[in-house]
Amino acid sequence: MERQALLKAIVENAIDGIITIDSSGLIESINPSGCELFGYTPDELLGRNISFLMPEPDHSKHDAYLKRYQATREPHIIGTGREVKGKKKNGSVFPFRLAVSEVQYDGRIIYTGFIHDLTREKDAEEQLKQYTNKLEQLVQDRTQELESLILLIQEAKEEVSISLEKEKELNQMKSRFVSMASHEFRTPLSSIQLSASLISKYAEDYQHPGISKHVNKIKNSIGNLTTILNDFLSLERLEAGVITSQFAIFDLVKFSEEITEEMQMVAKQNQNIIYQHTGTTSVVNNDAGLLKNCIINLISNAIKYSGENTFIEFSTEINENNFLITIKDNGIGIPLSEQKQLFEPFFRAHNTGSIPGTGLGLNIVNRYMKLMAGEIEFESAENNGTKFTLIFNL
Repeated sequence: MERQALLKAIVENAIDGIITIDSSGLIESINPSGCELFGYTPDELLGRNISFLMPEPDHSKHDAYLKRYQATREPHIIGTGREVKGKKKNGSVFPFRLAVSEVQYDGRIIYTGFIHDLTREKDAEEQLKQYTNKLEQLVQDRTQELESLILLIQEAKEEVSISLEKEKELNQMKSRFVSMASHEFRTPLSSIQLSASLISKYAEDYQHPGISKHVNKIKNSIGNLTTILNDFLSLERLEAGVITSQFAIFDLVKFSEEITEEMQMVAKQNQNIIYQHTGTTSVVNNDAGLLKNCIINLISNAIKYSGENTFIEFSTEINENNFLITIKDNGIGIPLSEQKQLFEPFFRAHNTGSIPGTGLGLNIVNRYMKLMAGEIEFESAENNGTKFTLIFNL
């Protein structure tokens, strides 16, 4: 009795449905889980044919399946198990795994079915399938987008390549024109400069102040034009990669004194260029030609943007780690809002007014400094002067 009670307790509390039928297919017993799966009470099922719980085509064919097995003993479900579908009381169909065993009991045959509901597993599989299909579609769409993007990039690349080639040709034409025009202008400018000097010399006996005034205007204009041509030539040579640094040892103090004398001759009335050197040595290793161009450009700016009766400070310093060159003036200065653009080509601050210039000088100085592996720093305030410092490691 205890074993029967234990067996009954196990069957009654089993998670899966357990159902028994006789050899005719009539339901003899069903546990609570089985009833819950199909939605019936035991009284509604006991004594009814098991096919009652099957959808078509199994509903109509089940009795034939059972008779065939009893005649041939060839199992299709009995002793093997497979996935089938069941029909609930509300008419809905659900999947479950069915395992059937044959039992000889009290001189007759009983078939026991173990029913494991697969609804959750199938729902999960369907969701996974839908997600997989959605992901595959997303990958396909993204792949098409990428292919379209790659095609657009290739087309853009070809267009850019064509544009760059045209720009290269245009730059070459521009460089050739600038070079040719600059050289062609130099000859008449030299003639005008010489003629102005001769006029000044021949007019000495007349001692007329107007002659000297206008000759000086001619000379100044020629100097401005020469500076412009030099800037364009320097820029053209930099763009072409012709200019490279050529380092050599030279005396920085002697070099700076010569530049001071040269620039003092073109300074405004009562403008004085004051040079001084700090350090126990005066020898450096650098490109004297490029460095001279940088210093002359900066001193020329100091002269141009400072008034008469002013001082321009020009100093050099050699210490243990580097040597520095500083040019400081008390001129119009650079507006704070425009200082970020200072080294851009053709940039001129708004306060330069009618003062002549190309806006190329500082761009060229900056590029020369890079060729010499140097750095350029500056401090400036509008109407309070500007200080440039060139720094080189020893």
